[in-house]
Amino acid sequence: MAGRGWGILLADSESRATAAMTPRLLLVLTLCVSPSGVKGTPEAVSQLRVQCRASRYPVAVDCSWILPPASNATGPMSFIATYRLGVAAPGDSRPCLQPAPDAPRCSVLDVRLFSMVPHVLNVTVLRPGGAAYRLLPFVPERLIKPDPPTGVRLSQVSGQRLQVQWQPPQSWPFPEVFSLKYWIRYKRHGATRFRQVGPIEATTFTLRAVRPHSRYLIQVAAQDLTDYGEPSDWSLPAATSVALGK
Repeated sequence: MAGRGWGILLADSESRATAAMTPRLLLVLTLCVSPSGVKGTPEAVSQLRVQCRASRYPVAVDCSWILPPASNATGPMSFIATYRLGVAAPGDSRPCLQPAPDAPRCSVLDVRLFSMVPHVLNVTVLRPGGAAYRLLPFVPERLIKPDPPTGVRLSQVSGQRLQVQWQPPQSWPFPEVFSLKYWIRYKRHGATRFRQVGPIEATTFTLRAVRPHSRYLIQVAAQDLTDYGEPSDWSLPAATSVALGK
């Protein structure tokens, strides 16, 4: 299918890019963009937490950060967020787009797919009495975590079978190109453990030999077809409204 072809082609591109990265370049990147490379007061540095996620891959990487107000702070905080590729010159940095200067989040919209060097996010915190910044290197493909699938619904079909249908996450831009695979977990009402099925590349699946006169609870999770990143959280549960008949 088209998504699988794209995934294989892009995976091959990443493999070649990784092989081309020299040990010297890796060492330079480690020294220059290590997460320990932070500046500012000890309090600000220790409390600044930055994380990024690619739930809209390949359109964007969304980042956020947390910095609790300082005990002696008397004025507002603002943030400057930029990013660059690897050890590019400071003048080559680009803005990580924020909805407002005081918003603790931003989006990298110009994502370089399968780059041989990581992106480097720089979050600078400005507040009365000083500033602090943190550098966070990341590879977009390693941050992939789709949002949960939506529209999970159940219907009984002939015999002891239950059909599950769902839709890709609304935030996933190109499911026909960057395909997803899915897992299903389900359990009977009153059971303590889920059973799991997958991976499945379609958006529908039929559970066979379900127990008659039983109600079922079902959830679906999504992951990039080529195993980059991690699976989504489980979807909101869908349940049969009445006990299944024979």
